[in-house]
Amino acid sequence: MEGLKKWAGRISSIIIYGLLICMVITVISTKINGGTPKIFGYEIMTVLSGSMEPGIKTGSIIAVKPVSNTASLQKGDVITFKAADNPNTLITHRIIKIQKEKDSVQFITKGDNNDTKDRSPVITEKIVGVYSGFTLPFVGRLLAFIQSTNGAIFLMIVPGVLMILSSVISLWKAISQVESKESNPTG
Repeated sequence: MEGLKKWAGRISSIIIYGLLICMVITVISTKINGGTPKIFGYEIMTVLSGSMEPGIKTGSIIAVKPVSNTASLQKGDVITFKAADNPNTLITHRIIKIQKEKDSVQFITKGDNNDTKDRSPVITEKIVGVYSGFTLPFVGRLLAFIQSTNGAIFLMIVPGVLMILSSVISLWKAISQVESKESNPTG
């Protein structure tokens, strides 16, 4: 039983340290990349609307691969692009048509769950990346919280407090064992 407790303590310590390291990496990556963490060359983004449901659910995280050659994009690809009216807003929709306009290429897009196509065609300069097909439902809500100031503070303080609490409990147990051995030298 005592061995099981030791293993449980070690495993919980590893989990706490692992979470702390992951949170620090996510926060640092987010700040370095200007708001979107990158893992193995993919940008991790949170889905904020239901325009691509049921395939991509609201609150999911998706992996988007940056596009170096927009000529490789085809009808049916799901792309992430900057909104025409606000470059800080990213939209992930499916290409329903590709059209040439003078010397440039424009992409007509539509959310799978929307009734109509998007109002403005997407020009190549606005494309951020192509959806890789990787989705984790509901994790985006947690990621959005982590990326917020309150979330970053909370998720760094809680593991730290848990580690300190674990150390205090371990110290208290060690002192108790030493005291019990001193009070009962024969046993």
